[in-house]
Amino acid sequence: ANELAKRLGYLFYIASPNETSFEKLEDVPDYIVQAVPLFVVFVIIELAFNLLHSKRDRFQIDDGLTSVSQGMLQELSRIFSEGAVLASYVYVYNNYRIVTLPWNSVFTWFFALLAVDFAYYWVHRCSHEMNLAWAGHQVHHSSEFYNLTTALRQSVLQAYFDPVLYMPLAFVLSPSAYLVHHQFNRLYQFLIHTEAVQTLGPLEYFLNTPSHHRVHHGRDRYCIDKNYGGTLIIWDRMFGTFEAERCRPAYGLTHPVNTFDPWTLQVHQLQHIWNQVWKLEGIGNKLSAIFKGPGWEPGKPRLGDPNDIPDVSSPVEPYAPKTSALCKIYVCAHFILLILGYVRLNHLKWEMEATTLACGIGYITFSLAVMGTFLDGRSCACPLEVIRCALLFVLDGCVFHLGMPGSQIVGPAVLITFVKAAYAVSLTGALVECLRGIRITDKRMKAN
Repeated sequence: ANELAKRLGYLFYIASPNETSFEKLEDVPDYIVQAVPLFVVFVIIELAFNLLHSKRDRFQIDDGLTSVSQGMLQELSRIFSEGAVLASYVYVYNNYRIVTLPWNSVFTWFFALLAVDFAYYWVHRCSHEMNLAWAGHQVHHSSEFYNLTTALRQSVLQAYFDPVLYMPLAFVLSPSAYLVHHQFNRLYQFLIHTEAVQTLGPLEYFLNTPSHHRVHHGRDRYCIDKNYGGTLIIWDRMFGTFEAERCRPAYGLTHPVNTFDPWTLQVHQLQHIWNQVWKLEGIGNKLSAIFKGPGWEPGKPRLGDPNDIPDVSSPVEPYAPKTSALCKIYVCAHFILLILGYVRLNHLKWEMEATTLACGIGYITFSLAVMGTFLDGRSCACPLEVIRCALLFVLDGCVFHLGMPGSQIVGPAVLITFVKAAYAVSLTGALVECLRGIRITDKRMKAN
């Protein structure tokens, strides 16, 4: 119970400096992994709250699944980047730091809180004001809903871009202090992604709150490029980017992408930048398309013309392709199975052989893309599902060896048997559906 209370406190940045200060980097716990069960609990609580209060317009199952899938993609990408990021930070700190703060000092703990949050403000602001950085961060803003699953919608590109901007902290802040507070900063921001909480009284003056962050996620003209703070809102008040909530914003991108395909959401802005650079004349304009704001065009201000932002008319109809309830239940069921595999892979990632790890990451990534085709209602969903289900058995025979002695992916025998049975049934069902689709198409062609 005491440990649970501590982990719950971390979500609110409530922690004992003495218990969360570490001399060595390897002693820092993975607070985010520890918090995953709490993420699930709070998502369920928020969903129940919205249903009980008839707020069905605050959540859409396909959007929520897409948000979680984006978070999984980023965390999978961190497997490749995290070691290099921390090694770079350690190198800069060991060779170029200008001060050595005592690791077990309360002053150091609070200084680290402020320093990391100050850095977050500028990293976040850069992610909105530079087109290349926005190409990553726009993933987080692509949901047309604002709930706790939105907090999990993250970018693969940002996992590689953001650490470069945090590197100046290494001149003054130890790697362990940075890692602790970078995690706490991220954890705090999870619970502010909600419409269930309105305002928090005097706390609104100095903390980033759900109300402030709703403005940040709005696509109304008054919301654009406002409220960049992570834990504290004081930086926005200091640097002129604060905006109070006036009314319920419309959420999402100013130009919605309208898909649940995870990789389209990840890369579409990069494609847009490439097209801009290819089309524009002159090296200056080409560089401006990369390093100025996403709304910039030749002859316009660095961040673009606010009048170019489309007007939003209420009520906003979110992207909602017509897919059956049975289809959504099927995707949810396989999504749960996929999350079980993801959690196991993430837990054993440093113990696995490179081939097993790469195949696991590749399979999860491919599976998320296939689920996106189901949620979009695309005709290629069933053929891809046949490939996906069959691929599991191929990889199991060649690489994973699930449930076999010596397997690097271990688990309860009953669960592994259930997973294999579920995939066998799904493979059969997908094949039947494909054949049915072929017959229907054949009949239509003959009729024409």
